[in-house]
Amino acid sequence: MSKGWLSEQRNKEVVFDSMAGDVSGGSSSALCSVCKGSRLLCGKDRCPVVTRYHAHMKAQVKFSENMAGSSPPSVFVGRAGYPKVYVGPMVPPIMGDTEIMDMPEAWLGKSIDDILGYRMNLVRGMHAVDVHNVENGGKIVDQTRELAMGHGTADTEAVFLRKPMGRLTFDDSTQPFGPSAPLKSFDINTIKIDQRIDKAYSDTDLKAAEAVIGLYGNGIMLSRLQRSFSVGAFGIGKNRKFVPTRWSITAIDDMLGKNLLQRTRDAPLISDFEVYETEHLDNRWAVLMMPCNWRYELIEAWYPRSVWNPYGQGIEIISDWEFYKPRKTYAKIGGCYYSARLAVNENLTARNKQAGVVIFREAHAGYIMPVGVWNVRENVRDAVKKVPKKFSTLSEALAYIQTKMDIPMTRWIRTSGILKDMLYQRRLEDFLGGRAEPETEARDENHGKEGQHSLQPI
Repeated sequence: MSKGWLSEQRNKEVVFDSMAGDVSGGSSSALCSVCKGSRLLCGKDRCPVVTRYHAHMKAQVKFSENMAGSSPPSVFVGRAGYPKVYVGPMVPPIMGDTEIMDMPEAWLGKSIDDILGYRMNLVRGMHAVDVHNVENGGKIVDQTRELAMGHGTADTEAVFLRKPMGRLTFDDSTQPFGPSAPLKSFDINTIKIDQRIDKAYSDTDLKAAEAVIGLYGNGIMLSRLQRSFSVGAFGIGKNRKFVPTRWSITAIDDMLGKNLLQRTRDAPLISDFEVYETEHLDNRWAVLMMPCNWRYELIEAWYPRSVWNPYGQGIEIISDWEFYKPRKTYAKIGGCYYSARLAVNENLTARNKQAGVVIFREAHAGYIMPVGVWNVRENVRDAVKKVPKKFSTLSEALAYIQTKMDIPMTRWIRTSGILKDMLYQRRLEDFLGGRAEPETEARDENHGKEGQHSLQPI
């Protein structure tokens, strides 16, 4: 990368320096961008950001104790009190085709209002169960599992112990949903069971990972795999259990991403630097693929008044990464790390190619509420389906990305583990005059390590 170009980028930082936030003491804005409402790093009993949205979002329909409706189909497994959790169906007071209400694969290009419209009238039925009691939990448990394994809308009837109450529920990993109430009874009148999923459910000697990978290879959508996995439909019989919906989403993304990565790392390298891009819900995305052995990083920049930087005066930028070997510890940046990793490996595997990948995300102020990690997965999928811009050098690729992002490239590089390594570390091929074999390069550079989580104010 030329010194002149870097100098120009450093000059741009002057404009952003006035926006710098203080993260050294664990400011609320910094904690929000890392926690995303899931770990309560601020020490409060409830996330104040999520609570704020709960307080303002009310379902538009008045619900009674008795409800008939067409489930998309949709289920939810909670995590509070684990291993004693609440499981149950999600049903709207609507008859007809409601499938899009729980099909995030079809939400790309939809507005936040559209997504809220799909979700705010899905009522969550709650039935207490031990996560290990998959087969003997009673009729409600059996019907919930059957619903999760279905495809197409299912006509159902739910009787609640009280009127469903509460506001729209938000979470960074899962899609929003509406009021909830404990179930008295639940019945499915009509449903179509996907025979491929039912076959995996019936095979109690088939490991969960093998079932998921096989069904994914047969074209089963991720949202349906996640539902079935959450209700304990897969795995060795004695090991089956309910998995909280939030955890099941990340588990499926991680499981499938690692499986694809085995093929990616054996594939030939791409020949150019490739840049893919997209924009949705006031999020800007750029995906950089580099002609080198596998390494991966997701960098997120949260602007003031965006959902996970609601109180900050400056932009919070965070990242997590891995080199040749997949990371072994959970990425602090959250489930979005695994969703994006799966999306880029789908692209590389389909092309039988290998690359190093850095994903840039700017979440601007118009991204006002969490809608789930599907937003990351589907946007990255959308970006890499497009025709990329190709460049012969890394500096040219980064210069192009700079034209699409507001934050100076030197700030991205400062946060990034992968870019700093690509730009500043002397590599084995510098001495050999060519590319190193994957195993040699990874061993020589000690690149089996995963990224130290980085949090930088802008």
